[in-house]
Amino acid sequence: MSAAARAPVDLVVNGQRRAVLVAPDMPLLWVLRDTLGLTGTKYGCGRGLCGACSVLVDGALTRACLVAVAAVAGRQITTIEGLAADHDHPVVRAWIEEQVPQCGYCQPGQIVAATALLRERPLPGDEEITRFMAGNVCRCGTYVRIRRAIHRAAGMIAARGQ
Repeated sequence: MSAAARAPVDLVVNGQRRAVLVAPDMPLLWVLRDTLGLTGTKYGCGRGLCGACSVLVDGALTRACLVAVAAVAGRQITTIEGLAADHDHPVVRAWIEEQVPQCGYCQPGQIVAATALLRERPLPGDEEITRFMAGNVCRCGTYVRIRRAIHRAAGMIAARGQ
């Protein structure tokens, strides 16, 4: 890519303002991983079908492989690094306590998606969890542990009064 094809884009990632010089149509996933070094957000399918690249944009679940970086300029982007910075986030804690990961590759996307779910539905039932999380694929099949962790996180959030 030539320097002429690049443009400055101002981002807010995990609460920090970050200016990047990239092609405005570059997928957010590659800016996060290759330009900013935030490798917790994973590449899975590149088509928004597996959920490995899940991030929050202004609190909404977003597939980073599908959105151009220019489309999220100035908006609040939260990656797994932003959620897991101190291991005190209820969803991260629940994931650890339930020992959810097996291989772990999909887990950042799963955690981000679960966070979005709990913002929408603070006390979801099993069917709601299954329906919402269906866009996040776990090759190891840890879905039962994922569901338990979401219920645990919901309890933690309710106990905190958040």
